[in-house]
Amino acid sequence: MNNEIGVAVIGTGFGKKIHIPGFQIHPRTQVVALYNHNLDKAKEIASANNIPHASDRLEDILVLPEVEAVSISTPPFLHYEMAKMVLRAKKHLLLEKPMTLKASEMLEIYQLAADAGIVAIPDFEFRFVPAWQRLAEYLAEDYVGRKRLIKIDWLVSSRADPQRTWNWYAQKDKGGGALGAVGSHAFDYINWLFGPVRRLCGQLSTAIPARPDPNAEGKLKPVDADDTCLLLLELADGTPCQLSISSVTYQGRGHFVEIYGDRGTLVLGSDNQKDYVHGFRLWAAPAGKPLTEVEIPKRLWFSQTYTDGRLAPFIRVVNQWVQGIDSGKEITPSLKEGVYSQLLMDLTHQSNETSCWVEVPGLSAFLAGKF
Repeated sequence: MNNEIGVAVIGTGFGKKIHIPGFQIHPRTQVVALYNHNLDKAKEIASANNIPHASDRLEDILVLPEVEAVSISTPPFLHYEMAKMVLRAKKHLLLEKPMTLKASEMLEIYQLAADAGIVAIPDFEFRFVPAWQRLAEYLAEDYVGRKRLIKIDWLVSSRADPQRTWNWYAQKDKGGGALGAVGSHAFDYINWLFGPVRRLCGQLSTAIPARPDPNAEGKLKPVDADDTCLLLLELADGTPCQLSISSVTYQGRGHFVEIYGDRGTLVLGSDNQKDYVHGFRLWAAPAGKPLTEVEIPKRLWFSQTYTDGRLAPFIRVVNQWVQGIDSGKEITPSLKEGVYSQLLMDLTHQSNETSCWVEVPGLSAFLAGKF
């Protein structure tokens, strides 16, 4: 086993902020190549981070023998073709979310990875945040008993300013919008914490219909990607779940998950508007008692935290990926969980377009094409 895994980072937005430092911090990974569609920018960032190879051609990066694994953090409309190239080159894959534009694309990528025996992982960070892990333990211990209601609010102001400039995020056909950006996370942790969804009903809306074009001073360009998503879900066990997401809510309450059962209540939340990982706290109450804050045990703590809260859980994602590469076995979360998240996003769009409840097929049936 080669002790150090050579990684190519594809994309220099989130890739520059989180992927590059995360791989450089992890003791088993080394960033050996960098991609950006602008060669000068690729070379500049590579030089600043002591990365030996930089290119504007993914093909050139994938033939480098020192590249064993690839992380893709480009805008989502590029993921499908890039991921297929990576998998056909027999490189291990870390894929950012939203992972593709539709579930059929994600299913194809999952099958390519499975057939090739390649270890592929999505960046579902919340599974690796200490307070979330403690919540999962409480649920596994049946703390709330029979669930009566799950209520999730993810209300932030990151795009509330209408002067924030237009880019791919404003375009539905490029994978933009709040549903893809954070709904993809929510669908994964709902499945992780509470189990699969039986049916859903969703409404998507766009509060800010135009934003300034950064390339044409004063000109507005249309926005057709959602900035607010309201969903009702019925879980497979019958539990009702309400999910409210918005990126345009000044003084929004932040990100909170509330679980109400016949034995007790659990509340996880953070009102941090600047960092979607920092600040989570957990409260618990047996039935009829007041909520009290839960101390997160040291065994779950990050070994180190960083100014950007996304970095510590990302390093844990990388660690999970490395363990999978070492063992040669599929890990959790895998692209299978990514398929399910993308399926729920597709069905939300379908529900929004038809103004109807939509039945959700089981993941096994969907993976087998029986739906």
